[in-house]
Amino acid sequence: MFENYVPTESEEQQTIFQWAEIAAYGEPRLQLLYHVPNGGFRNKATAARLEKEGVKAGVPDIVLPVAAHGFHGLYIELKKRDRSNKPSGNQKLWIRRLEDEGYMAVVCYGSDEAIDTIQEYLGSPFEEWRN
Repeated sequence: MFENYVPTESEEQQTIFQWAEIAAYGEPRLQLLYHVPNGGFRNKATAARLEKEGVKAGVPDIVLPVAAHGFHGLYIELKKRDRSNKPSGNQKLWIRRLEDEGYMAVVCYGSDEAIDTIQEYLGSPFEEWRN
């Protein structure tokens, strides 16, 4: 019945942050991982206010402000694991600009790929923390 189910981006992101909360006991730098709530439906008044407050279209979803491997930090644009959605033009532009400024900025398809990317970026295996 659920064999063809593909989690939403929100569900994938929740999985990442549930993993990070547990894995942070062994890797405290994961406590710095956070989400940039730029997406989602908003009414026109709220969208206008948020834009005035500095919300920018295309900013990647997840940020790990930890310097590693010569990068200033890690940005992840999360997409569905079935690759049914692709980065927008604004998202691609943000990724290029972040890379130009010395950040690692990537698109990950699903929570598994994002968790693997975070682990590799931090340089530590956390398989024992995985579900």
